Amino acid sequence: MNDKALIILVAGPYRSGTNDDPVLMENNLRKMEEAALLIFRAGHIPVVGEWFALPLLKVAGSKYPGDAIYEGISYPIARRMITRADAIWRIEGASKGADGDVEKAHSLGIPVYYKAEDIPGLS
Repeated sequence: MNDKALIILVAGPYRSGTNDDPVLMENNLRKMEEAALLIFRAGHIPVVGEWFALPLLKVAGSKYPGDAIYEGISYPIARRMITRADAIWRIEGASKGADGDVEKAHSLGIPVYYKAEDIPGLS
């Protein structure tokens, strides 16, 4: 375990490449959660944006991915979380949202990891 637990946001595809198929979206979420488990086991605090966005979308009344409510919550919550993160792990897969997370992290000087072995405690 590390002396200081880092808050690491997992950035990867959720909707991308799914044509909004809920099964494929769930598979993408599962991949981010598997990455989150690795982060946790390395002694850090994992964060997945959908853990925050999905309950908010439900309460706010979003009817489908991409509706106005979805757009007003999903990406903004991730961008806000980046300001509190110590690092981002950009997992594989095409994703406009995850790429935007990386851009935001770079603009704030927050480290971005692209491989598990780059994360302290996972090498």
